[in-house]
Amino acid sequence: MQRTPEPELMEGEEQALAYAAADFSAGDQSLIERLVELFPQGLGDGLLDLGCGPGNISFLLARQFPGAQVVGVDGAAAMLHLAEQALAGEPALQQRLRFEQRCLPDPGLAGGYSALVSNSLLHHLHHPQVLWQAVLQVASPGARVYVKDLRRPASPEAAIALQRRYLADAPPVLQRDYIASLHAAFTPEEVQQQLQEAGLADQLQVAALEDRYLEVWGQLL
Repeated sequence: MQRTPEPELMEGEEQALAYAAADFSAGDQSLIERLVELFPQGLGDGLLDLGCGPGNISFLLARQFPGAQVVGVDGAAAMLHLAEQALAGEPALQQRLRFEQRCLPDPGLAGGYSALVSNSLLHHLHHPQVLWQAVLQVASPGARVYVKDLRRPASPEAAIALQRRYLADAPPVLQRDYIASLHAAFTPEEVQQQLQEAGLADQLQVAALEDRYLEVWGQLL
């Protein structure tokens, strides 16, 4: 199945509210557990969540790594509005967690991060190199990197089967977006080529994960 890009930003209020209300807690928590498994020595003191959406992963990072400053970055104002609303209700995190509206590529994105995490951003990007160039731009030496994303299935029929398996009871907007995201996702082989083009193939590795994801991880030199 050929890739069909989708809109880069989730700017609709209905769309943002649907994602914020959906229960992604199991998948979000499994990502945190995977980080702990891959990087048992921790992630350092400066964590960047690229494509943070309504902030689900950003909040979990701040709780899991209490010694770290966490920054969540997203290009969609509607998503960040929800993240800021949630942060207003958690005063204990307000000194260590903040959100910024930025679209990649962004030369003004600050550097020096000890870890970069990105969940479900890559498939939104029309030009995926902007993600890998952002990694090079903002990572400090030795930074840990973890990227998780959907994996494009072999056929439209396979995409529909995944939607029925995992989102059969979800709101229509989420079902529609899920199919679009599967069509827009990359294969591990395509991501490997992206890493080679970015000069990261010797530092990051990519592999299929479960029946619908891929993950990229490693430590920069």
